Amino acid sequence: MFSSASSPTSKFDVCAIGNALVDVIADASDDFLHTHKIRKGAMTLIDAERAGMLYDIIGPAIEASGGSAANTVAGTASLGGQPAYMGKVKADQLGAIFRHDLHAQGVHFATPPSNDSAPTGRCLILVTPDAQRSMNTYLGAAVEFGPSDVRADIIKNSQITYLEGYLFDRPEAQSAFRLAAHIVHEAGQKLSLTLSDVFCVNRHRNAFLELVKNEVDILFANENELIALYETKDLDGAIALAREHCEISVTTRSEKGAVIATAKETLNTPAAPVAKLVDTTGAGDLYAAGFLFGLTHGKPIKEAAHIGAIAAAEVISHYGPRPQKKLKELL
Repeated sequence: MFSSASSPTSKFDVCAIGNALVDVIADASDDFLHTHKIRKGAMTLIDAERAGMLYDIIGPAIEASGGSAANTVAGTASLGGQPAYMGKVKADQLGAIFRHDLHAQGVHFATPPSNDSAPTGRCLILVTPDAQRSMNTYLGAAVEFGPSDVRADIIKNSQITYLEGYLFDRPEAQSAFRLAAHIVHEAGQKLSLTLSDVFCVNRHRNAFLELVKNEVDILFANENELIALYETKDLDGAIALAREHCEISVTTRSEKGAVIATAKETLNTPAAPVAKLVDTTGAGDLYAAGFLFGLTHGKPIKEAAHIGAIAAAEVISHYGPRPQKKLKELL
């Protein structure tokens, strides 16, 4: 059982802080990626000009509010939880869509829109026939999130605060993460971090390591991200180090399931079956949603992992990073 000092009267299960983006999802061939120099299976930051160019030449697309941490709390809400979110959008059309979508899904989103920032961010997600997704992200207003946007009252009333590694690029966001960590632990709650992407880890390894060693209670990563963080030769070595730093480390391994390590045990948990793999976008985000939902509702770690696997399996069975079925009903 997860040991938590969280108050049983906490208003929110999970509060997530991340890049507030609108997702634009379209099919693409490997040749298209090669022609336009797009790194397959990775997240690449792009500027407004390239975002406009790619948007003009991709095929028919699905557009929906997204962003990694926002996907996670949308999943938490679909499971029947009470989540909150912090992220920055502009007072423009995409910003209004993003806010409406989160509220409609049952997520508390109180960050006021900006009137003088860059436009609301968007992520162009190109899905190849092998279901790999290549993300081209224009951060826009999202990148301007800083300490002044951190709501201490919400964090204090959340059992777990979940930080998105994608947001870690700018010093202002790093300061916001450290402030959130201070508020979390002062309130006796738990801090969680997802490493998000190998390229994020490589850019900020030392800063991530400091945060993981000193602040993070629950760490999420895939196997490549964890190995990159600790610069080990294999996953076992990385997990051994993560065990020393975090109360719980969760390492996802796609169809191989997940490895969950605590001070007392290591659990190899299976993936949930999926009839047809369509799009891996959001798989890690929804796994985190299910796992955190389980923890905040008093489930043993193994059962929390099972809920995470169910949520991930649902989201990879269709296009888009958010569940199309009510996850609560799948349990």
